[in-house]
Amino acid sequence: MNFNYKREELIYITIPSLFFVLLPLTLVTGPFLSDLSLSIISIIFLIYCFKNKNFSFFKKKYFYFFLIFWIYLVLNSLFNNINLDSIKISFFYFRFGVFFIAVYEFIKLNKKIIDYFFDITLVVFTILIIDGYYQYFSGSNIFGWPVSYSHRVSSLFKEELILGSFISRLWPLFLAILIYFHSKKKLSNIVKKYFCIIILILSYILVFFSGERTAFFLINLALIFIFIFINKYLLSKIIIVLLTVLTISSVTIFNDKAKKRIFDQTFSEMNLTNPNEKIYIFSENHTHHYITAFRIFNDNKFFGVGVKNFRKFCKNENYIVSELSCSTHPHNNYIQLLAETGLIGFSFIFFLFILFSFQIIKHVKNKIFKKEYFTDFQICILAGILITLWPIASTGNVFNNWLNIIYYLYIPFLIWSFSEKN
Repeated sequence: MNFNYKREELIYITIPSLFFVLLPLTLVTGPFLSDLSLSIISIIFLIYCFKNKNFSFFKKKYFYFFLIFWIYLVLNSLFNNINLDSIKISFFYFRFGVFFIAVYEFIKLNKKIIDYFFDITLVVFTILIIDGYYQYFSGSNIFGWPVSYSHRVSSLFKEELILGSFISRLWPLFLAILIYFHSKKKLSNIVKKYFCIIILILSYILVFFSGERTAFFLINLALIFIFIFINKYLLSKIIIVLLTVLTISSVTIFNDKAKKRIFDQTFSEMNLTNPNEKIYIFSENHTHHYITAFRIFNDNKFFGVGVKNFRKFCKNENYIVSELSCSTHPHNNYIQLLAETGLIGFSFIFFLFILFSFQIIKHVKNKIFKKEYFTDFQICILAGILITLWPIASTGNVFNNWLNIIYYLYIPFLIWSFSEKN
């Protein structure tokens, strides 16, 4: 980007950059403000491109990959069991591709954006930790909002039980920036450095207290991935893991509500405690969703039944398993893409997972010969991408706006890190 006037810089850089650094805060408020922020960023960036007739930013292989996926979604919605929601979701999905290109360009122009984004995330994590722990031990948060009937902590998310999901999905990005600052010697303030480490530990434990089983699994998956593939900080890793395990163990001895939800209820719902009974995938509900989705896919192998159409077809007597079969989505990204977009739509996420796996194998080979393939910053970013691509987990709707903002949040940081490394 080339700016000649202060006014242009304000409109095309400062304003969208401000919306970006405030994303962690708007994500806490819900899908409306966060999606509005992302849309404003994308619109302003597109206006700049059209105004200056400069579309060179989009001439990148990863954007072409996104573009093909988007075109397929639009065509699928237009010609496959048409409904207005499907068309709307598919057409406006384009904004996510513009978003990650725009943020990448903003970070390239001004790396201070990373500092501001980190500070906002630190503030948000701190507030959620204070409020979440208070709600867990007192029964209600600082606004008087009680824990749910199942004793699950939600903090500022109120009746939306996504506190654990929010923290677990942003946790690797928070750690990545912390490591980046440390490598650039930008954490000269020793108090802030150790405060950030404490926040990392307390936020991890808060995911456990939230009672969100998928979130707790995903943050552990990210932690194990980072522990194995990161190049430095061995002593710090061991200390953090030991402190976390000891803290969770100590708390559950005196207050085991979260433990019952995470472990006992999971084993019970999967029928693992009854060896003579049928074992379910996560739960009976999940299992029936998956069977129904596979039945739908089996009759619509190449194109699926269309975006956001699982909720309609799961009621069909040819696909229904029980009264538990139907939902708004089948609660697994891969299975949902198979049912709603067929093998063609599924191939995009499967390709990304295979590509991810091959890149990690290359990293391991280089690590054996004491060569660097991915930096520690990139490993943490990849950990965040891993928990999005991981196939064996209960997930939200793959086209959910709130989730997609977090999914695409990691991409600009990753591609920027490659440009920095080069």
